[in-house]
Amino acid sequence: MAADQFAGIAAAAVAAYCAAHPGEATLLGNHEHDDQLGDPSEAAAVRRRAELTGLLGSLDALPALDPANSVDREILRNELSRELTELDEPSWNPIRHDPGPALHALISWDFAPLPDRLSSAAGRLSCVPDYLAAAQSRLTDPSLLQLQVTIARLSATRALISDELPRLAERTGQQRELANAVERAAAAVTRYQGELQSRLPRARPDRPLGERNYARTLALTLATRWEPADLLAQAHRDLARVEAELAELVGARGDAGRDEIAAEFDRLATDAPTNADIVDRCRDALAETTRFVERHELLTLFHDPVEVREMPEIDRGTAVAYCQAVGPFESAPLPTRFAVSPTPADWPAERVQAFYRDYNSHMVHELTVHEAMPGHVEQLSHARRYRGDSAVRAVFESTTFIEGWAVYAEELMAERGYRSDVSAEAAGAVRMQQLKGQLRMLVHTILEISFHCGELDETEAQRLMTERGYYPEAEANRWQRVKVMPALVPAYHVGYLEWRALLGELRAAHPDWSDRTVHDTVLSFGSPPVRQLRTLLGLASAG
Repeated sequence: MAADQFAGIAAAAVAAYCAAHPGEATLLGNHEHDDQLGDPSEAAAVRRRAELTGLLGSLDALPALDPANSVDREILRNELSRELTELDEPSWNPIRHDPGPALHALISWDFAPLPDRLSSAAGRLSCVPDYLAAAQSRLTDPSLLQLQVTIARLSATRALISDELPRLAERTGQQRELANAVERAAAAVTRYQGELQSRLPRARPDRPLGERNYARTLALTLATRWEPADLLAQAHRDLARVEAELAELVGARGDAGRDEIAAEFDRLATDAPTNADIVDRCRDALAETTRFVERHELLTLFHDPVEVREMPEIDRGTAVAYCQAVGPFESAPLPTRFAVSPTPADWPAERVQAFYRDYNSHMVHELTVHEAMPGHVEQLSHARRYRGDSAVRAVFESTTFIEGWAVYAEELMAERGYRSDVSAEAAGAVRMQQLKGQLRMLVHTILEISFHCGELDETEAQRLMTERGYYPEAEANRWQRVKVMPALVPAYHVGYLEWRALLGELRAAHPDWSDRTVHDTVLSFGSPPVRQLRTLLGLASAG
């Protein structure tokens, strides 16, 4: 039977993925490889290439499948093809070689007693010297920015190894079990960091992928049909539209309205959180957003446990906040996490102040909508309840589905009048922040495509960030992240565009459906690429 054949291939593909990526497997709840690290060597890449090629051949040989399994086959085919194209990335991207996330995965979730997790950590630590030696041999052509980012991240990894793991081992009496592995792993990280630092003077500048390579990367990473040129044109149109909406909100017109918009953002920034209360403010915002979603019946709430917490040091520097759901294979009853990052300890006072003026009290509500309610936390709560014939949809979740839904959720809450029960001014402030978030999403898309498919002047990039994204001057260099991980930044815009189109079609087909019925329906299929929902909903092909 075709469905059984596919289930077998899918199970083999997922098992092979977990074996090749032990850190990711830990987070997925597969603990068979908790004492291992991956193999970054060229020989391992050759073996993995053959494995991926064989799995793709098996998928192509399958007969026709029912719609649900057909969608999962396409998800799996896309994921296998994406990894095939990335197998050479370890030769030029040192970020791929940081062992910190795999080590932190063992202590960040209480999926087993701490002594058991530390024993796995000892095994994983023992792999670090050989792992980094292989990584050093493989790395031939890193860019300056990638080296700088990795060197900074390795400092957090070294602190995890030298400080945090020994502190935990002292609590359980396992100092002797971990001592040698800690010492050798910390020394290996120091050596590797020194090697990367020695490459800085001769590192190549960041170079664009070029339109052809970028188009393929965009298609595979986001499972989308958007072409870069079309997406860039759409981003420019949307940027003008959002600017016009902001101008209307502040009672201004045309380009001259930017001064009025900036002045209103500046006024709203006076109500700002601090490092001391940012987590508590997010907890309060989560309670308020939950009440609003429930009262307005925007979707069904499952009330799964959520932990709002301070972001661990090793994760800081890449995001202000994140949502981390329990892995699909995890059997332990663990809460979803909404982690919020205070500012780095080495920031001067004026930068901290500028940061929190930007991420002010009104933006805290917007951030909570995106990361938690009805954004990531609730969407992933719905996704966990999907049961398919295979684990494909749970393991290889679509970034555009997840991030696009969260951007749409921000718009939905603003349009339904979130915080209007507090005051009209409070609701208007949230709407301002929601549109500011859209501006930044669009600016990021424009910057990435302009860099990889054309020419991007750094001065122009900074101008776009400050004048049209309303970033503080101190944060305007964040645009450079488009160079480090191509095709991830546009996930928000692509996902939002695909969600808006799909939901428009669904509401037109079912005009009698309530918000809750519409949203519960589209969230009931896990987290597949948005365009594949058309097949699952019976609207049209996923073309």
